[in-house]
Amino acid sequence: MKKDIHPQYFPEAKVTCACGNKFTVGSTQEKIEVEICSACHPFYTGNDKMIDAAGRVERFKTRASKSTAKKATKKKA
Repeated sequence: MKKDIHPQYFPEAKVTCACGNKFTVGSTQEKIEVEICSACHPFYTGNDKMIDAAGRVERFKTRASKSTAKKATKKKA
C-alpha cells in the first residue's frame, strides 16, 4: 500500500446536531455538524415535523387547496 495518500482517521469524531444531540463516530473529519439526526428525524421519532425551507410547505398547501377547490366547483357545474 502507498504511504501518505490516505486521509487521517479520527475514531472518536464528534457529531453535533442542530437539535442539540451529540454523539461520536469514526470519520475522516474531527468535527461534524448536521442539521438532522436519528434523534430528531421524523422517520425514527414517529413525529410529523415538517422542515420548512423558504416557505415551500406553505406554498404547496396553498396550491393543493386551490386545486381541490377548483375540482369541487367543476363537479357542481
